[in-house]
Amino acid sequence: MLIRLGGEELAIVGRARVYICGITPYDATHVGHAATFVWSDVVVRFLRALGHEVQVTRNITDVDDSLLSRARDTGTPWRTLATRQTYQFEDDMARLGVSTPTYEPQAHNYISEVLELTEALVELGHAYVNDGTVYARRGDVVERAGLTVERARSLASDRGEDPADPAKEDPLDTVLWQRVSDDADGPGWDSPWGRGRPGWHVECSAMALATLGPGVDVHCGGSDLAFPHHAFETAHAEIVTGVRPFARSWVHVGAVHYQGQKMAKSVGNLVFVRDLLADHSAAALRLLICDRRWWDEWTFDPADLAEAEARVEALRVSASTGTGGEMARDRVLAALADDLDLPTALAVAEAEGGEAAATVLDVVGLHPFEATARTSMLPNP
Repeated sequence: MLIRLGGEELAIVGRARVYICGITPYDATHVGHAATFVWSDVVVRFLRALGHEVQVTRNITDVDDSLLSRARDTGTPWRTLATRQTYQFEDDMARLGVSTPTYEPQAHNYISEVLELTEALVELGHAYVNDGTVYARRGDVVERAGLTVERARSLASDRGEDPADPAKEDPLDTVLWQRVSDDADGPGWDSPWGRGRPGWHVECSAMALATLGPGVDVHCGGSDLAFPHHAFETAHAEIVTGVRPFARSWVHVGAVHYQGQKMAKSVGNLVFVRDLLADHSAAALRLLICDRRWWDEWTFDPADLAEAEARVEALRVSASTGTGGEMARDRVLAALADDLDLPTALAVAEAEGGEAAATVLDVVGLHPFEATARTSMLPNP
């Protein structure tokens, strides 16, 4: 079945490969995170509903400046913090009914792959070394992202880059390997350029290539990751493998807002998944997240969960009592094949019931289930 996803028409033969940008494990899962991972799960469930074997990689970026900073601030060993928060994240995903990925690579286990990729970029002339730090040249990344240089610099500054770094040949070059001193706290590994640790973007390039091969069918992540993260992740992979495009389609999930601003740690307006699921079902939260197009930004209102609970229950009842047959199911699948048009699919399911409702319940993940809580097994703070 030909589908449209991320604005691209896809014909998938046999196995589908899906890469999902995972978490930097230094804080609990909030609704903004949940939106990305629930929508990614819908992609996977839909592909499986079409009969495809789906291989999924969802990475853990556990070598990252934000995590290391939190570890220092809290006096926690960085691996302890990463392990604790990874465990909490996986527990939140289980409670949400998000499918277990085929691979869940952690960055600290893929240092050799990062080094291989970085060495290749240097040898090919797409990266250079300055005092033990390796930088990737920006090349045509900004142009391919459809950005002006000024806009790219602004986004890079906001999202963890340092355009003012005087060691760079170009302000929009990005770090592949960051030099660290022998006495620095935090992790470090030996490399051809001295002791250091990997940059953020190349970690994802290496983990995707190592687990799924030189290209993926669908790449999912939050909309705030499109630039610079996904743009450079793509460039690194394409340069080394020669396979272009690295991702055949992109699902950049729209941001979630709360109390008038984007939900973010820096703002302090987080609503945590574990708190919501103490009083509401995972199915209600999943339906609330998915009752729109995946790219839409939206405002979370906890009062909307009550209506979502009622709609879930009505869908479950109508799946067994409604009259919607094969034609209604085909209309649902056609809507989902059109860039996951869930509002249309839901409208058909709610009007027809039967097979149409059952298909929506399957793809959106709205069936009742019991997730085994694992938080009691977490290490003590």
